[in-house]
Amino acid sequence: MAAIDDIWRSYRSPRKVVRQHLGRARSEPRLFTLLFAAMVVIFTAQWPRLAREQFENPDLPMPGLLLGTAMALAAVTPFIYLLAWLVTQGLRLAGGRGDGYGGRLALFWALLAVSPLMLLQGLVMGMIGPGLQANVIGGIVFVVFMVFWGAGLKVTQFEPLGAEAQT
Repeated sequence: MAAIDDIWRSYRSPRKVVRQHLGRARSEPRLFTLLFAAMVVIFTAQWPRLAREQFENPDLPMPGLLLGTAMALAAVTPFIYLLAWLVTQGLRLAGGRGDGYGGRLALFWALLAVSPLMLLQGLVMGMIGPGLQANVIGGIVFVVFMVFWGAGLKVTQFEPLGAEAQT
C-alpha cells in the first residue's frame, strides 16, 4: 500500500515523494521493482485497447496481441535505462550534481506515478477508440509524466546533497 500512497501523494507534491525515496538506502532491486510495477500497470492499461482491436478484427487472436504487447514492453526496458543514463549525463553537462541512481529513480518513479492516468487512457482507447478524447487524455498523461520526471530530476540532480532530509 505504501507505493499507492506515494503515487497519490505525487499528484500533490512530487518532489517531496522523490526526496523521500532518495533518502532511503540505495537499492537497485527496488529501482527495478518500480520500473517493473510501472510496466505491469502499463501492460494492463493496454488490455481495453487490445480487446477493441480484436473485436474490430476477429482474425487477430487476443493471446497474440497480449504476448506482442508484453514482448514490446520487455524490449523497451533497456532503452528506458539508456534514456535515464543519457538524460543524467546531459544534466551533468548543464551543472547537475546527481548520479545515475538518482536519474533512474526520477524516471522510474515518474513512470509508476503516471500509471493510473495510463489506465484511464487505456479505458478511453478501449471504449471510445482513437480520436479527440484519446488525444486529449494522451496529452494529459504526457504532461503529467514530464512534470513528475522534471520534479524528480530537480531533486536528484540539482538539489544539494542532504536535501532529502528536508521536508
